[in-house]
Amino acid sequence: MLHKIPLNNILFLDIETVPEAADFNALDTETQELYAAKTQYQRKEISAEEFYERAGIWAEFGKIICIAVGYFTAADGGEFRVTSFSGDEADLLREFNSLLETHFNRPYHRLCAHNGKEFDFPYLARRMTILGIPLPNQLRLFGKKPWEVPHLDTMELWKFGDFKHYTSLRLLAKVLGIPSPKEDISGDQVREVYYSDSDLDRIIEYCQRDTITVAQIFLRYRNQPILQEDQIKYR
Repeated sequence: MLHKIPLNNILFLDIETVPEAADFNALDTETQELYAAKTQYQRKEISAEEFYERAGIWAEFGKIICIAVGYFTAADGGEFRVTSFSGDEADLLREFNSLLETHFNRPYHRLCAHNGKEFDFPYLARRMTILGIPLPNQLRLFGKKPWEVPHLDTMELWKFGDFKHYTSLRLLAKVLGIPSPKEDISGDQVREVYYSDSDLDRIIEYCQRDTITVAQIFLRYRNQPILQEDQIKYR
């Protein structure tokens, strides 16, 4: 089935998120209480304030600071063009929305991310809804049958029916023999790099690398050669 999908009909993506505020004490009292209630089972004996560094994983308490996307120029591959949207969340979501509505708006177009069905796609839809941004067709899932949902997930594809199985992007790239460029940050450092270092460029680069890796994994699933550096073009 994967071999029947023209590669240039897929938009590969990754998002980076952080807590909505730099510090728990910057939240109003009601939001603090709601966050404490939301996370009571995850944080166990840890206080809500100490646990706040992880708030970015929930769309109700986080925000998107970067979306990196990539697409192939030909049905069988060709160049892989990478770009990103970053900065003010409402602005970047509108730009991403515009891309989907103008260039990836056909029924045969697909979105692809690692753990996208559990994280990236619902997070994007929730943040757009919170900010009053109309959802593009690819994120409007109500009433669609499972086979009509235009989403591909490289982690789900790796499960092969094992619903309990979680595999990180980094581990999957390793076992599939996909070269991983040296990374100077990891996902759990994004909040610090954003709020403490104010270095959005590092986060953008990290996000783009993950998007490229998602595309590389998809190629391996199709038993195709992975991308070489000269095939990757940044826009």
